[in-house]
Amino acid sequence: MDLVERYLNAVAAQLPKAARDDIVAELRDEIMGRIEALEARLGRPATEAEIEAELRAVGHPLTVAARYRPGPQALIGPELYPWWWFAVKVALMVLVCVTVLGAVARVAAGDMMVGQALGQAVGGFISGAATLIGVITVVGFVFERQARKPKFIREWRVKDLGLFEIANLDAETWGERLAKSDFGRDFGSDCGGDGPKARTGRQVRDRAKMSPVAGAAASAIGWTVLLLWWTGLTPLTTVRPDELAGVIDGVDYGTLLAQVVRAAYWPVIVFAAARIVFDVTRAVLGAPVRFTALGDLAFGAASAWASWWLFFWSPFSSLIRVATPAEFWQRVADMFSQGGFPVATILMIGVVWAFIAEVFRMIRALARLAVGREC
Repeated sequence: MDLVERYLNAVAAQLPKAARDDIVAELRDEIMGRIEALEARLGRPATEAEIEAELRAVGHPLTVAARYRPGPQALIGPELYPWWWFAVKVALMVLVCVTVLGAVARVAAGDMMVGQALGQAVGGFISGAATLIGVITVVGFVFERQARKPKFIREWRVKDLGLFEIANLDAETWGERLAKSDFGRDFGSDCGGDGPKARTGRQVRDRAKMSPVAGAAASAIGWTVLLLWWTGLTPLTTVRPDELAGVIDGVDYGTLLAQVVRAAYWPVIVFAAARIVFDVTRAVLGAPVRFTALGDLAFGAASAWASWWLFFWSPFSSLIRVATPAEFWQRVADMFSQGGFPVATILMIGVVWAFIAEVFRMIRALARLAVGREC
C-alpha cells in the first residue's frame, strides 16, 4: 500500500495541522474500503495500476485537501465575478481612451510617425491592461475572503444601475438607441422621443448624478489609473512632462514643469494611494455622510496646500505670484485689454481658482460633518 501512503502524505501536506490526523484517518478508511471492494470484485489482490486508478477516482491531493479547508475555494467566486468583470471592462475602456489620446497627441506634436505611435500605443495598452487586471483581481481576492460582502453588493439600489450600462458600448446597441431617439429622451432634446422635451437645470443634475456608492467606486477606479500612470507602472502615454511645453515668451515652461513633477512625485503618490483607500472604504461602508465629509475635508486641505505651494514656493511662483488682490485683478484686466493670453497669467488664474474651489469644498465638508447629511 505504498501508493496509498504516498497519496495520503501528499494530501496531509495541504491540510491545516490541527485537523490533519483526523482527516487523513478518515480518508485512509475511505480509500481502503474502495480497494477492498475492488479486490472483492476481482477475486485477487489489486495491482499498482488498479490502485492508482482508484486513487485518481478519489481525486488529486490538492483537490481533495481543498474540500476540507474552510473559506472560499476560488480566487473570485461566482457572486463577485460579475463585479470583477464589470470593473475590468470599465478600466480597459478608460485605458483605451487615454492610450489613443496619448498617441494622437504625439502624432499631432510631430514627435513620431503614425506607425510608430500606433506600435507604442499597442505595447502600452497591453502592459497597462495586464497591470490593471492584476490590481482589480487583487481587490476582488480580498473582497472574496471577507466574512460579509461589501455593502454596495448586498444593498444595491436601482438608482445605481445606470452605471452598469457604461460597459454596453457595442455599435449595434448605440445604433438602436440612436434610432429609437433614446438619447433625446434621456437628455431632454426634441429629437422625436416621447419623453419630456425639456428639464430644469436641477432635474438634469439630479438625473446625471451618481449615487454616493457608485461615485466612490468610480473615483477609486479613476485614481487607480492615475496612480499607475504617474508611477510608470502603466505606460498609458510616452509623453514626459518636459515634452508638454517648450519655450514660450522667453520662459522654458517645459523645464519648469519637469521641476514641479520631480518635487511633487512622492506627494502625489501618497495622495492618490490615500484617496484610493478612502474611496474603496466608503464604497464598502455605503458612503456614510460624515465619513465622506471627513475625507473631503482632509483631501480638500491637501489640495489647497498644493495650490498654495504652487503659488508661493514652486518653480512657477516667480511667474504667477502677486502681492495683492489689486495686482491680481490688474494682470487679469491686462490680459483681456491687450488681446493676448499670457501663459503665466492663465496659470495664475488656474492656481488661484483651484485654491478657492478647495476652500469652498472644505466649507461644505464641515457643514455635512456637522449636520450629518448632504447640504
